Amino acid sequence: MRKALIGLILAATAMTPVAAEAQNRDRGGRGDRAERVQRLEQRGQARAERRQERAEAREQRQEAPAERPQRAERRQRAQAAQPQPAPQVRPARQTRQAPVAAVQRGERRDDRRGDRNRTGQRQSEAWQGNPNDPRRQHYERLERQNQQRYGTAEQRRDVRRDVRQDRRGDRRDWRQDRRGDRRADRRDWRRDWDRSWRNDRRYDWNRWRYSNRHHFRLPSYYSPYRNHRYSRFSIGLFLQPLFYSQRYWIGDPWQYRLPAAPPGTQWIRYYNDVLLVDVYSGEVVDVIYDFFW
Repeated sequence: MRKALIGLILAATAMTPVAAEAQNRDRGGRGDRAERVQRLEQRGQARAERRQERAEAREQRQEAPAERPQRAERRQRAQAAQPQPAPQVRPARQTRQAPVAAVQRGERRDDRRGDRNRTGQRQSEAWQGNPNDPRRQHYERLERQNQQRYGTAEQRRDVRRDVRQDRRGDRRDWRQDRRGDRRADRRDWRRDWDRSWRNDRRYDWNRWRYSNRHHFRLPSYYSPYRNHRYSRFSIGLFLQPLFYSQRYWIGDPWQYRLPAAPPGTQWIRYYNDVLLVDVYSGEVVDVIYDFFW
């Protein structure tokens, strides 16, 4: 019996702190809820106040347009009551003095032109009325100096005419000389060129190519004309000028064991062929097919 009583007492003492903690928790939860409710009420009051302020601001805005016409009327009355300044009257233009000023400007411009003019002949003629005018004397003095140095106006015209005639004669002579040179060059290659050069061992280009293949491997050939394809040209045909322009000339024929081109002709590359062309007419003088690799 004693043991049962002792067990009940110990159980009661153990349960008392647990119950106290449960009561404290209940109290704490009730306090938090009260604080939350209070906060929500404060927020609702703040929202209601803001809504009321917005409504009052809207009413004031609606009343403002009705007050604006009254303010405009007050401003007009105040401006009408103030004294207005008298209108400024602009003076009339002096039409009579304008031509005089224009004449003066024209005279100054003529004076500047007369100072820059070397002969001064036109300006001296403008002052023929008064022989004692210093400007007329100045221009006459310049005219005398120019005549002593360069001669009279007629003499200067004769000199210019002679110079022009000399230039024209020089141009004609140059053109005649050039035509004569072209004709001489053409006669030279037609007279001197011999296609039997292939029998000369010095110009055995085929054997030289076999032992020096790298000399005959050149970059790709680009035609000067768009959409142009390869076509064989034989002796006596004529090429377009861009085919035998300096871009396609062979500067050193001996590098490929070719004979030197006579005056008025050039060795050119045409795809993998080599052509000897008259640079004045474009005529094909000689040709070697499949010369390059």
